[in-house]
Amino acid sequence: MEMKILGIIPARGGSKGVPGKNIRMLAQKPLIQYTIDAAKTSRLDELIVSTDSDEIAAVGNELGANVPFKRPAALATDSAKSIDVAKHSLLTCEEKYRVEFDAIMLLQPTAPFRSTADIDEAIKIVESDPAIDSVISVVDVDAYHPARMKFIENGRLVDPPFCEAHENQNRQELTPMYIRNGAIYLTKKNILLQNSYKGKNCMALVMPSERSVNIDTLKDFDYAEWVLSKYLR
Repeated sequence: MEMKILGIIPARGGSKGVPGKNIRMLAQKPLIQYTIDAAKTSRLDELIVSTDSDEIAAVGNELGANVPFKRPAALATDSAKSIDVAKHSLLTCEEKYRVEFDAIMLLQPTAPFRSTADIDEAIKIVESDPAIDSVISVVDVDAYHPARMKFIENGRLVDPPFCEAHENQNRQELTPMYIRNGAIYLTKKNILLQNSYKGKNCMALVMPSERSVNIDTLKDFDYAEWVLSKYLR
């Protein structure tokens, strides 16, 4: 079943860690451009940028993404929830464009290396079975497996109940585990309006580590440039 999907790039102007992060240059391109470029050539039916910033809006328009509204101030604070931003974007666009979408895809610009193929694969998964509520991108935790983690109590390392079967257990013996990488949240409309990205039947889109870089600090920009030059050229 082919679905009508709204792509939403949330990019507020305020960023305490890295001012202007969403349009800061990463290897000669504004950070947000990586997400816009991948989404523009995908199967998404509409692509918008949700922002409170005139500067980000101008960049988004110049790069080919629609900026059909200015995000309300209440949804542009540090405490604003991304799911409220997504719901506002969906309902506003449906009213503005006089169209109903079946699902939304949240594409955070701070995860710049998801590809057009990743976006289209997520859509393929959600369309494959009407019982699927959502698709969320993840990456293998690899060496940071929870079974290897410890609590600290009064300076002493304490094994959690989910620790490895024996000390220094080989990674290959551990059941693979995954963590959200922030690149793709694809959610059916009815699930989103219930204040959930996942619903009860959430499928995984597993992405490689080199496309799972998530940028929050200046160090992350440096790392992203290294990954880009080393693995994504």
